[in-house]
Amino acid sequence: MDFTDDQVERYSRHIILRDVGGAGQQALLNARVLVVGAGGLGSPLLMYLAAAGVGTIGIVDDDVVSLSNLQRQIAHDTADIDRPKVDSAAERLAALNPDVTIERHSTRLSAENAVDLVAGYDVVADGTDNFESRFLINDACYFAKVPLVSAAIGQFEGQLSTYRAFDGEAPCYRCIFPEAPPPGTVPSCAEAGVIGALGGIMGSLQAMEVIKEILNLGDSMAGRLLIYDSLATRFRTVKVPRDPKCALCGSQATIHDLSQHAA
Repeated sequence: MDFTDDQVERYSRHIILRDVGGAGQQALLNARVLVVGAGGLGSPLLMYLAAAGVGTIGIVDDDVVSLSNLQRQIAHDTADIDRPKVDSAAERLAALNPDVTIERHSTRLSAENAVDLVAGYDVVADGTDNFESRFLINDACYFAKVPLVSAAIGQFEGQLSTYRAFDGEAPCYRCIFPEAPPPGTVPSCAEAGVIGALGGIMGSLQAMEVIKEILNLGDSMAGRLLIYDSLATRFRTVKVPRDPKCALCGSQATIHDLSQHAA
């Protein structure tokens, strides 16, 4: 492996880690990660992936920056208001680390484009804020056989897990959340609020789990759900088995292509 002098200095704290080293840093530089959502979770996630030297980062987001975003979405500045989030985030990442190639997808994932999009990456990270998108990303990653690191935040609590149901006995997202809750029962961040720093905590945890997936390092979160209560400063990890009745990955699955993802 050939690192430039600047790369040796930039990534020196990785390279001296026994479990990473030069080979691990090269794996990061060769990796392709897709981040869906450049908001409260996606902002710190993107920045830490870029800082780590993940070589190609795709960003999916069709929204523009608003003033209310800036309380937690640290990839964007006040001057970015009304700009597409993929553009302001891409500029921030490029300024942080010019080694990284940014692929901008200023679009919304749909049943028509999701599998083809995620199939071009080694790992997908879900930073979206609604159940429909989370189900779609989960299903697309399952069909494309791409690991998914998914997080969610609301008010003062966060959740995190990794989904690899395509290659073992671990669950998919639908095993834990079989269907979306009835409308109005789980308020959005816009409706119920969210403490800004929570996005930084959970997005950073997501970045760590993505890096672990790339390096095959440590214990995967597959089959476990991490729950963080910020007010109590308490983390809980719950084991979550695969649901044999899961509509996507169970023994009698009823979802066989992405056109059925909302079933």
